[in-house]
Amino acid sequence: MINILYCGDQNIEDGLIISVLSLLKNVEEELNIIVLTLALSAEETGTKELCPVSERVIRYLDGRVKEQNPQNQVRLIDATKLFQKQMPAANMATRFTPCCMLRLYADQIPEIPDRILYLDNDVVCRRSPGGFYHQEMEAYEVAGALDYYGKWFFRSSPFHMDYLNSGVLLLNMKKIRQTSLFERCRTLCRDKKMFMPDQSAINKLAGAKKICHRKYNDQRRLHEDTVMQHFSTTFRFFPWIHTLTVKPWEVERVHSVRKLTEYDDLQEEYIRGEYL
Repeated sequence: MINILYCGDQNIEDGLIISVLSLLKNVEEELNIIVLTLALSAEETGTKELCPVSERVIRYLDGRVKEQNPQNQVRLIDATKLFQKQMPAANMATRFTPCCMLRLYADQIPEIPDRILYLDNDVVCRRSPGGFYHQEMEAYEVAGALDYYGKWFFRSSPFHMDYLNSGVLLLNMKKIRQTSLFERCRTLCRDKKMFMPDQSAINKLAGAKKICHRKYNDQRRLHEDTVMQHFSTTFRFFPWIHTLTVKPWEVERVHSVRKLTEYDDLQEEYIRGEYL
């Protein structure tokens, strides 16, 4: 079995659909997919209301994964009360939505198993992640690939790159609960404003991080050996220095800007809108 975790409000639904479909295409093992969501008022966020992932989308995805294996499942868990109990006050008004920090509450949810693979909703699976998922983790809290840009600027030692991108993280929840890693991350996010708060907190406080190959979280471009492609924002230097953000559900831009047809079958099912 492979346990998968996604987190967010209704704004992750487009990416969630494509990401789950990509897992279904590449994973033969049983899939246990958990989606943490929340609902917050504009008063609570300081900007706008956040609505939870819809039950309609979860029903569609649960039915879809069961077509391949009746033991597969997609479950929605509302973590609103946990979030409200210890809100990341110092980071509620950053450019990163509060939902980015929702995974830091996973240790408080009994349904979250001892090992789970966290994925951002803009991560598309290209090959089976089984080798990454089943690796030895007894001594580690988290495992992931280096952040493509952050590895150069954020590191615990001048001579050692160890800053992980948090879009793909294998979580040893048993050890995380033992070390109180996420509890300490929540406290840090409550008290200190940070750039990319949840990613920064995990990197700063994790005592045992396992650095894995780039192919498990390819952030810059697709390679022949890519296992999971992360459609994160990148920098481009021609014809001028600028950022580039193209998400998997932006089908035309994936074709015209990223020049990718790799995921056409997944995007076609998404476009058909069978989940509506």
